[in-house]
Parts: sequence; structure tokens; C-alpha cells
Amino acid sequence: MQLSRTEEQLMQYIWKLEKGFMKDLLLAYPEPKPATTTVATLLKRMIDKGFVAYKLYGKSREYYPLVKKKDYFSKHVNTLIKTFFNDSASQFASFFTKETDLTKEELEDLKALIDNEIKNKPK
Repeated sequence: MQLSRTEEQLMQYIWKLEKGFMKDLLLAYPEPKPATTTVATLLKRMIDKGFVAYKLYGKSREYYPLVKKKDYFSKHVNTLIKTFFNDSASQFASFFTKETDLTKEELEDLKALIDNEIKNKPK
């Protein structure tokens, strides 16, 4: 299952808040804020897709994520690599390092991350 762009935006707020009532979610949006009915519709779709659940407190619903942000984006990066880079992490890394405006320092940080992962991988 995938979220639409507007659902993904709302999901970002839910992940950041960790849990929240409708008023909390509306406060998270910048101006101009969406209508309550719009957010309610998005939440219903996200509940149906299994991304969000809620606890009832009287008539109020406290929403919380069922999917971790890391898991959601990890799946999307893997799909991106499969779809656009022939399932090649090397092609993705080549594109990422050449086509983005990374500084020499950022590239060195990436290299250090990769070197550390190589060192910690079992043989």
C-alpha cells in the first residue's frame, strides 16, 4: 500500500506527534490549514490502508501511526532502486552522488558511513 502525497504529508505530522487528536493534527499544518473534513477523509483512507489507528475517548479519537517512518521510507527507497536503477544500488549511488549538489564534506560523511557499514558486515 502506498500513501498519496496529501496522505503522506499528514502521516509526517502523525509521525512527528506520535499521537494526536484532530485539533493537534490541524495545528501541525501551516496556513492555510485544510478543512477538518479534508483531514477526516484523509485519516479514514489511511486507517483503511492500515497506516493509522485510533483510540476512542468518548467521542474524540486519538490517532497514532501503525507504520514506522523508517519502514515506510525504506520500502520506497528499495522500490525506487528497483524501478529506476535496474535494482542496482551502485547505479543509484552513482546518480545520487553526481546529480545532487553534495559538498565535499557531505560526500566524505557518506564515505565514512559506507566504510563503517562495510567494517560491521559479517563476512
